[in-house]
Amino acid sequence: MSKTAIVIYSDPQANSEEALGRVFNAMFLAYELKEKEQDVALIFQGTGVRWVAELVNPDHPANPLYNAIADKVAGACLGCADVFGATEDVNATGVALVGDKAIPGTSGVIDLSRYLDEGYRLVTF
Repeated sequence: MSKTAIVIYSDPQANSEEALGRVFNAMFLAYELKEKEQDVALIFQGTGVRWVAELVNPDHPANPLYNAIADKVAGACLGCADVFGATEDVNATGVALVGDKAIPGTSGVIDLSRYLDEGYRLVTF
């Protein structure tokens, strides 16, 4: 069985259709893989950590899709949330802030290399 880690880097603060399109497409892929009962992990990294607070909002157009795949969210990058001012917002959503890889100058980041070591393919949006 195939394993896929989907990493969202797009920034909702870009206020662009491209950023919204990227997050929608990332979640489309997660939904499709979930339907096929494949191993999928959705990861928020970089400025993408800002999406978490947006997507849990019931008024956001992507909220129904997010709710359908919320069980596939592996977490949001702790160090990225700190750098991009999203730590408090992510904490309020209940999504895990993950800092399992020590990187100098950060509070830790999601170890994407672990996913590669475990045979996942990485798809970025």
